[in-house]
Amino acid sequence: MTISYADHLVLTAATLAQGMAYVEQTLGIRPRRGGEHVRMGTHNALLKLGHGFYLEVIAINPAAPPPQRPRWFGLDQLATNVHPHLASWVVRTDDIEAAVAASAIPPGTVQAMSRGALEWLITIPDDGALVLDGVMPSIIQWHSANHPSEQLPDLGCSLVSLEGFHAQATTISSTLQAIGMHNPVPIHPLRADQQPHLLVSIQTPTGVHTLGLPT
Repeated sequence: MTISYADHLVLTAATLAQGMAYVEQTLGIRPRRGGEHVRMGTHNALLKLGHGFYLEVIAINPAAPPPQRPRWFGLDQLATNVHPHLASWVVRTDDIEAAVAASAIPPGTVQAMSRGALEWLITIPDDGALVLDGVMPSIIQWHSANHPSEQLPDLGCSLVSLEGFHAQATTISSTLQAIGMHNPVPIHPLRADQQPHLLVSIQTPTGVHTLGLPT
């Protein structure tokens, strides 16, 4: 059986500058620019949230040519007037093919990706959309020697809690268990007045702050 761990959060924005400013305004810490994903026509910025975990801000790279396929994390469907938001999360495994086979929820096809010296495999739906509104995570297997979080400065931020809210909470929870999720993330049923969303609390030098509250 594979063992999976929470790897990183994904915050999408109409522009990378807008996403970085939103994180700085919300957490009091500005993420560091990462690099470009050539195959997807996107670029990112990163913030370390402890050992083996980080926040990724991702947006369409206006300087890159359009990719040959839909972009990931629903970026092609993201309206320019939408505020940055916590769109999804990613779990890492040491056997992505086995994890995909064990998943009752199709997470997408396994794609080879790279950014600079980093190389990995990740699940991406063929249409680039979020899986179950982003509450069901993507699955990643790193091929690089060091995890990206090890290359980021420690700015005093760490994950306190991560939880999801979705109408298919039971199915998502059982799928996380099936792919060997270590320390499973709680997934809650929706109340009548809620939309599907993720909610994360982050410890920062100025206290605990929250990302993902539905707007």
